[in-house]
Amino acid sequence: MHCVSRDALRLSASSRIRSLLSDGRIDLVHVNEAHALTASWLAGAHRRVPVLSSRRIGFPLKKNLVSRARYRSLACFIANSRNVAQSLVACGISPDRIAIVNEGVEIPSPVDTPERAAARKKWDVREGDFLFGCASAFVPEKGQHHVVQALATVQKEFPNARLLLVGEGKCRSEVAALAANLRLQQSVSTPGFVTHMREFYSALDAFVFPSEFEGLGTALQAAMAYGMPVVSTTRGALGEVVEDQRTALVAEPNAGDLATAMLRLLRDQTLRQRLGQAGREEMKLRFSADRMVDNTVRVYEKVSA
Repeated sequence: MHCVSRDALRLSASSRIRSLLSDGRIDLVHVNEAHALTASWLAGAHRRVPVLSSRRIGFPLKKNLVSRARYRSLACFIANSRNVAQSLVACGISPDRIAIVNEGVEIPSPVDTPERAAARKKWDVREGDFLFGCASAFVPEKGQHHVVQALATVQKEFPNARLLLVGEGKCRSEVAALAANLRLQQSVSTPGFVTHMREFYSALDAFVFPSEFEGLGTALQAAMAYGMPVVSTTRGALGEVVEDQRTALVAEPNAGDLATAMLRLLRDQTLRQRLGQAGREEMKLRFSADRMVDNTVRVYEKVSA
């Protein structure tokens, strides 16, 4: 591991990359975000070895001269979904410069009864409560406000339904204020950033992902890997992860649709079990971390050939 300062121009990183490439032992460079791409480009890495860049969001590429020069330096974009790959094509990137490697998640061991009890105690889940959860950054397009509004409807039939929203972001206080305005402050928790995610997932009864825009959704994938029943939108690339009625209940990102799906889960234990089992098998088959690694290595071999 080589640590460098986070200076604005990425000059320290660029210098270190140039130094590491000087002895010819490195066969390729794989950058994972825009700042790393800048450092690689400034180092002239593309003149020595193939440079690949991960792409996890479907936003349009920047079109200024520097950005276009950086993108031209790449041998390959590694898109984490078909949706993201299509956004690259729409920005003028040739399909033969794009590889699709779905991000994967670890398939966890099943949560046993004592572990679940300890997790629910940590989050102050009472006997008889049904805990929905979501893990996501608190930004407008993640849609946490929709699921808070949905909970108000759900509680008319199931007053013990609760909601745990973990993560940080500029909208966190707004979501907490919305819960208070709806008199749900005792039912909605927004504890902020959580380090031990297994403890979070272990406490839940179901996962809700109300995102309006998503590159793939690793928090959703993780929930499914735990065998948890999920409600999800299909915005962005989420339709590549979930299949309605088979691995998840699909809803539009609005309070009404989400409430309808959440109520279905609450009413039907058999449905919860079936969706949870199918979702876990889907993660093993298509979205495991091991599969992601294998597919990434294949891209490396192709680019280096």
